[in-house]
Amino acid sequence: MSSRQKFALVTGCGRGGIGEALVNEYALRGLRPIATVLPCEDSDHLIQAGITCYNLDVTSEESIEDLKAKIFDLTNGFLDILVNNAGIAYTMPAIDSDVAEVQQMFDVNVFGPMRMVYHLHGMIIRSAGTIVNIGSIGGIIPYVYGAAYNGSKAALQHWSNTLRVEMAPLGVKVLTIISGEIGTNILKRDMGRELPKGQCLPTTSSCGIATYDTPRGTNSHPQIHIIPRLQQPSENMYSESQTLRLSPPAWYWYGKATLSVWILTVFGWSTIWDSIFWNMFGLGALQQYYINEGKKSD
Repeated sequence: MSSRQKFALVTGCGRGGIGEALVNEYALRGLRPIATVLPCEDSDHLIQAGITCYNLDVTSEESIEDLKAKIFDLTNGFLDILVNNAGIAYTMPAIDSDVAEVQQMFDVNVFGPMRMVYHLHGMIIRSAGTIVNIGSIGGIIPYVYGAAYNGSKAALQHWSNTLRVEMAPLGVKVLTIISGEIGTNILKRDMGRELPKGQCLPTTSSCGIATYDTPRGTNSHPQIHIIPRLQQPSENMYSESQTLRLSPPAWYWYGKATLSVWILTVFGWSTIWDSIFWNMFGLGALQQYYINEGKKSD
């Protein structure tokens, strides 16, 4: 009797992202990958690769229910791997964050995976499958200008941690990937983002997160522009082998800086990142600016 074909569903498979790389790797490993993209996104890169692809909006119950019906018919009610990869970023200082934008991000990054598990858990349990949630080092450390994004990933990671414990008696594995810096397109929507008018938050950054410019010879406030550093998308960004293990690790750290983040988080003190980011983002310049502004107002 031949073994059953195994299926892996990966959300957020836009061109040049983690999802696209994963479904291609699953296909090479002999699984039947199922990719999803937003209805407004192009899917030619997946179709040309022979990947089964459906439209999905993880913020819509109706969209998820429609996908569930299609997958149930395709897989005969089995789902071996669910990768909750769909996500968006919002780069902005905490005090300037637009709550509506933050709510939208949480709806995708946190409530999206919750909805997917709520609707698809029956097929995953039937397969004794694996749920994979894509976290970030931002959910571990106070990465500057990413307060809202960091919060969304911290929430996802803690939910995923608890989900792992609850699903273990049902034979389902839950793997949380702590992602470091990887070449993807997640920050494209943040390109050109500026602080709200009237705000003045001067800072420098060697990381490409923000720059500021004060016109010489004037008393104008510095103008800040949020400039995410984009990398070229890379192939094989994650090792899909971790998700195929019979006993995957609870957390899998992968990507640039994850080793140093793990070491400093485990063995360092709770505020160790304060001084690191103070220097990295030139926050001394911000402090000096406000000291000087205070003296002017005296």
